[in-house]
Amino acid sequence: MIEVANLTKRYGTTTAVDELSFTVHPGVVTGFLGPNGAGKSTTMRVLLGLDKPTSGTTRINGKPYLSHRAPLREVGALLEARALHPGRSARHHLQALGHTHGIGASRVDEVIEAVGLTSVARRRAGRFSLGMGQRLGIAAALLGDPHTVMLDEPVNGLDPDGIKWIRHLLKDLADEGRTVFVSSHLMSEMALTADHLVVVGRGRLIADTSVAELIESTGSGVHVRTPRADDLVHLLSGNGTRITTVERDVLEVTGVSTEDIAVRALKAGIPLYELTPQRASLEEAYTALTRDAVEYQGKGAA
Repeated sequence: MIEVANLTKRYGTTTAVDELSFTVHPGVVTGFLGPNGAGKSTTMRVLLGLDKPTSGTTRINGKPYLSHRAPLREVGALLEARALHPGRSARHHLQALGHTHGIGASRVDEVIEAVGLTSVARRRAGRFSLGMGQRLGIAAALLGDPHTVMLDEPVNGLDPDGIKWIRHLLKDLADEGRTVFVSSHLMSEMALTADHLVVVGRGRLIADTSVAELIESTGSGVHVRTPRADDLVHLLSGNGTRITTVERDVLEVTGVSTEDIAVRALKAGIPLYELTPQRASLEEAYTALTRDAVEYQGKGAA
């Protein structure tokens, strides 16, 4: 379990994390989301004892990270895949890490095989592609067979097969009862992988909820096609209903149910050629939720 309580981290006059509190539970994949500059990486660094909090506390499996006698067996983390000696082979890199915790060569070989690097295990890691480097970083995170796994942008550089592999890996780890905490900017992957979400913006908590609840909170719409679009707009307007004209005879309606549209159109004698519920995507829900928390926005961005 990961616990963050009233965490604040300042760098000079900049507040990177501001009174942030949340808990990551075992047995589910929890996604850590937020715009650039939201405080995600800072929070992870404080969790791992790489930065000291200005105030507040963090715990992993009941203790601060640095209080664990064998931290690799408690939490496996990937923050920067290139944090290694480029002249060492992948196998030697993992053996050096394992030596600090009494982890033997057999476990090193297990994780190398698990991440698909067996054929290049004796190659210098400095020559690895970005995707191979990510796999090696994940192998290092798994080396101690930890109770908690924390990964920052683990799909960076992975090809489609690699992305599918990491998706199944994270779910398998959660199914084993481990705590799995993953940051990502890929909403499509979070929609397929995560069960729960912690969303931050400008260092503060925005949402701590399930994927389904976040999408539901955005509101669903209804796609309607009718030859009497103007009449239907007049009929449905008001009471918080929002109607967007897509084409001359096509409307997108939110704030009213599919059943209500059907009944009211029938009573008014308005024919409906299409009436389809539209569910918001995680990306749409996330964008709506974090719109006011985006700190770095390009020209023309909505």
